[in-house]
Parts: sequence; structure tokens; C-alpha cells
Amino acid sequence: MTMTASRPTGHPGYSETLLRRPESVGVARRLVRCALAAWDLEELADDGALVVSELVTNAVRHARSEAIRLVVSRPGPATVRIGVVDKSKAPPRHRTPGDEDDGGRGLVLVAGLTVAWGIDRLPWGKRVWGELRGKDSR
Repeated sequence: MTMTASRPTGHPGYSETLLRRPESVGVARRLVRCALAAWDLEELADDGALVVSELVTNAVRHARSEAIRLVVSRPGPATVRIGVVDKSKAPPRHRTPGDEDDGGRGLVLVAGLTVAWGIDRLPWGKRVWGELRGKDSR
């Protein structure tokens, strides 16, 4: 895990390069939970773990590189941004799964749990992110 310099909020960000493998989902959940505990935002831990699980799972399934990058930052006092960077330029597809479908609900969950989510196109790929806000947000 890499800890970056303090942000304008006075809190460092956390990031880690993960192999594009299913077991990286568990590593990502632990990193998000650790960051939230360090920031005293444990009330976001369950939602944060679910959001990062969906974002990493999408990258594991669809990215075109050996590794992905997880970035957890705190852009505001009670706001946490969870982002996953990969080398695929294809944006994730927001779709409505049928009752019998095994998958396809990830972005629906991310949209429902976050106050905002989006895709940043990068020259080499994309960053998919979601923001959570704690109780102290104004």
C-alpha cells in the first residue's frame, strides 16, 4: 500500500497496485476498510467495501492489463472517493439485468450507494470512481 502526501483536507490518500485477479477484490476491501478506520469514518466501511468490490470486479473481468490501481482519497472532511484505474478505454456499461442474470448489477449498486460516481477517461485507459459521504457532511 502506498500512502500519498496530505491532501487539502489534511488527510493522506491510499493506493495500491493489484494484480487483475479475483482475489484482489478481498485485498481492495481490506484497504478501503483500513483507510476508513484511519480517517475515523467506519460508518462508511460496509458501503465502501461493497463499492470497491464492484469496481474491482468490473476491472478484473474487463481490463486489458496485468494490473489495476486502487486509489482511496478524501476530497472533503466526510467525503471519500474510491477509484479503480485500468488500461481499458471501454467504459463500463450500465445495464438492467434480467431476473435470471447472474451479473450486471454492479453499477446499479454503485449508483445506489454513492452520492456521485463517474468515469474519468485517461490517455491509457480510465478511472471509475464513486464517492461516499459520512454523517458529518454538510
